[in-house]
Amino acid sequence: MQNIPSVDLRDFLSDDPARKQKFVNEIGKAYEEIGFVALKGHFLDDKLVEELYGEVRNFFNLPLEVKTKYEIPGIGGQRGYVSFGKEHAKGRSAGDLKEFWHFGQYLSDDSKYASEYPENVTVTELSKFNSIGKEAYQMLEKTGVYVLRALAIYIGLDEFYFDKFIKDGNSILRPIHYPPITDEPKDGAVRAAAHGDINLITLLMGAQGKGLQVQNHDGQWIDAIAEDDELVINVGDMLSRHTNNKLKSTIHQVVNPPRELWGTSRYSIPFFMHPISEMPLNCLENCIDENHPKLYDDITAGDFLYERLVDLGLIKK
Repeated sequence: MQNIPSVDLRDFLSDDPARKQKFVNEIGKAYEEIGFVALKGHFLDDKLVEELYGEVRNFFNLPLEVKTKYEIPGIGGQRGYVSFGKEHAKGRSAGDLKEFWHFGQYLSDDSKYASEYPENVTVTELSKFNSIGKEAYQMLEKTGVYVLRALAIYIGLDEFYFDKFIKDGNSILRPIHYPPITDEPKDGAVRAAAHGDINLITLLMGAQGKGLQVQNHDGQWIDAIAEDDELVINVGDMLSRHTNNKLKSTIHQVVNPPRELWGTSRYSIPFFMHPISEMPLNCLENCIDENHPKLYDDITAGDFLYERLVDLGLIKK
C-alpha cells in the first residue's frame, strides 16, 4: 500500500443503505489495517479553509513578544499559544520543531464543564482569528460525529453510542506552524517525532505534500498524502484502547524536509476529538474474546489524558 485509503462521507450521509454500509465497511477495514483514511465530503468548505489558513499565517507572523503574551501558564498548553520546542513525543526529550495554538470547546454558560475547561484565548490583534477558528472547530467536530457513528456501527454498537460522550467533549483544534529550519536540528529533532495521538480520532487539515508519514504493520513508513479536498483522519489511543486494539492507533511522524527546502514553513491543522472526561475507556465487551483477551486496565478519559500530558512534558507532576 503506497498511500492511505480514501473514503467519501457523502456515502454515509446518503439515503441509500447500501452506500451507507459501503462507507462503514471501507472506513472500518482501513482502521483495522492501517489506522488512517483520507476523507472527502466533509463539512469544511473551500472558503472557510482558505480563511482559516490566512488567519493562522497572520497569527504566526506576529512578533514573538506578541505571541508569547498568549502563552497561559498552569493549563498544560490546553488553550492559547505554545511556543517553539515546548512539546516532545512520549519517551523523547528533544522538543519538536513547531509552535502551535489551541482552540477549545465552545460551551453554553450553563454547561457543567464550564468550570472544568480553560476558557478560549482571544487574540486582540487579529479581528477574525477567533471567529474563523470557532467556525472551523465546529465544522470539524460535526464531521467527527459522523465518522464515529460509522465506526460504532462497524464494531457492533448502536450508531449513536459515542454521541453522549463527545457532546461538550474536551476537543482541541491545533493550528501548527513548523518554521523554516535554520540550523542543523539538535539531538535528531524532527518537526513532530513518532507518536500516537491521545484522543478518540484526529481530523487533519494540511496533509498535502510530503512530510506526514504513517507506520504500517511491517514497520515501514508510508507517506500520507491527501488531495486538496480531503482530511486525513486517524484513530487515537483512546479509541484503540476502548476497542481493545481492534481499531488501531497508528504511529505517525512529521519528518524534516530535504535540506534544500529547510527555508520553507509548513502548516497543518489537526482537530483532536476528545470525549468528556468521565467517559470510561474500558475495553468493550464485544471486542474481547478468547482470541483477543483484554489488553488494557480500566480508566476514564480524563485520567488517561492527564497521564499523557505529563508524558508529553506539558504538565509537570
